[in-house]
Amino acid sequence: MAELAALEDPRARAVNEKHGDDHGVNLGKLRAIAKRLKTQQELALQLWGTGDTAARLLALLICRPKAFERDELDTMLREARAPKVHDWLVNYVVKKSPHVEELRVAWSADPDPVVASAGWALTTDRVAKKPEGLDLDGLLDVVEAEMKTAPDRLQWAMNHCLAQIGIEHPGLRARALDIGERLEVLKDYPTPPNCTSPYAPTWINEMVRRQHA
Repeated sequence: MAELAALEDPRARAVNEKHGDDHGVNLGKLRAIAKRLKTQQELALQLWGTGDTAARLLALLICRPKAFERDELDTMLREARAPKVHDWLVNYVVKKSPHVEELRVAWSADPDPVVASAGWALTTDRVAKKPEGLDLDGLLDVVEAEMKTAPDRLQWAMNHCLAQIGIEHPGLRARALDIGERLEVLKDYPTPPNCTSPYAPTWINEMVRRQHA
């Protein structure tokens, strides 16, 4: 904890706080500490227990994803209110867990929009990697009905799923594009030069173009 505190940088904190993350540690330096520590599940649990955002990010880098029980991961997600902690927990830990599918289904139906956004993130991963058994038309029905008015994090996750369906599944591409065009979610999102807009029709068309190129 002292080592993490010594890495606190006011400029990094200012940037991170714009994204809702309350820490000031450069993530490159954090990853360097994790590389040195290697996997240490017990230390990871202690770091997580501090509640400190930088400590929790480090915990997620040095933990053993398959060591967590389903209910432990559910509790951790509900505690992880900083966006970066939430994202790393889903991407670095839950996706490698044997409980991933059970959690995906449970979280997708959760009334808490932040928890539900994790379910949608896991669904998007399945759309890309293992779509067999998913009701893709049903997912598009939900997106069409709910994305426009969903809270920010949930809306972002639904939009990513919409784009992924359009990119990966040519038979549903026209419908995905139509939904994106009608709902206009993230149409005016400020996008830096050389980056792809998160507006689903632009995103889908660009990724399909790259695939063909």
